Amino acid sequence: MATITCIDDLKQLYRRRVPRMFYDYAESGSWTEQTFRENVSDFSRIHLRQRVAVDMTNRSTATTMLGQDVAMPVALAPVGLTGMQSADGEIKAARAAERFGVPFTLSTMSICSIEDVAEHVSKPFWFQIYALNDDDFNRRIIDRAKAAGCSALVITVDLQILGQRHKDLKNGLSAPPKFTLPVLLDLATKWRWGFEMLGTKRRFFGNIVGHVEGVSDPSSLSAWTAEKFDPALNWDRIRRLMDMWGGKVVLKGVLDVEDAERAAEIGADAIVVSNHGGRQLDGAPSSIRMLRPIVDAVGNKTEVWMDSGIRSGQDVLKAVAMGARGVMIGRAYVYGLGAMGEAGVTRALEIIHKELDTTMALCGERRVTELGRHNLLVPRGFSDGWE
Repeated sequence: MATITCIDDLKQLYRRRVPRMFYDYAESGSWTEQTFRENVSDFSRIHLRQRVAVDMTNRSTATTMLGQDVAMPVALAPVGLTGMQSADGEIKAARAAERFGVPFTLSTMSICSIEDVAEHVSKPFWFQIYALNDDDFNRRIIDRAKAAGCSALVITVDLQILGQRHKDLKNGLSAPPKFTLPVLLDLATKWRWGFEMLGTKRRFFGNIVGHVEGVSDPSSLSAWTAEKFDPALNWDRIRRLMDMWGGKVVLKGVLDVEDAERAAEIGADAIVVSNHGGRQLDGAPSSIRMLRPIVDAVGNKTEVWMDSGIRSGQDVLKAVAMGARGVMIGRAYVYGLGAMGEAGVTRALEIIHKELDTTMALCGERRVTELGRHNLLVPRGFSDGWE
């Protein structure tokens, strides 16, 4: 592909260059994938107000997230298995984000460890943790994140029980992949990916393997995670994790006003309106639909961000104009990573930034911080009217 013009161009390259099981891991949702689809399609229901004869010079997309200066209101979301999309993928994504001036969030289920990433960046990044029922592990990994200089803890609160993703089961998803005949046939057409993987030592879950007694291979890891994800998670346990960290905390996976109010009440510095990219409760509403009532309820008490469905700079603008302080992107940067490695993550950020900047100008705005609902035409009943 000679010219990369949009995120979908990166997605097409990504599909051709990355093994099917890892493409499907990113590009799928749970059950019927209704929520996965509506996360994207609901953005198209929101229209933009075009303005003319407005001075569009000296524009700025700069703002802050958690008090940190950012080049645009975008952070890279925590994505598990990123190091299987491209060799040393988390390191590549973190470096690209740092150079561009946006935050990077490392997943607990990353291939590269916290220490691996810290060795390759010069500025603090954020670390994501699940609310596991193993407080000893929680304390140790939080201490490792502190030692690595991480500046915020992102607690994922919507993964007490794993939503079923049919494609992952059918593909036999694992890291590294098991060499069954279908996998070998697929890998034969993904030689570029294979050569890169042969050149790295990072092929397992670096934050867990070697740090948990008895976890030394994919099968033992699966048994450990099945046991440690906590179906008894409650707000007291979330508060305990916040106390262990003692610094800035983001709660990711809030999709209900009552939950948002409780998150603000216990002192979250930011919440992320998210349905886990449509990978958990299928049939839940899209994140963009639930953003406005949550902003109205708690936007003056804590920062409200959004993720799930962001595929363009226009999507970023719509989310910010609906009241989000910023957004997190996952698939959009993973497409770039799988397509072109570190340069692909940079290209994804460049595309989103250019689209955001141009759209902002055509809406008659010069500062991303001045965007608001006056920039949008939202259909009646889009965010309310539920029975």
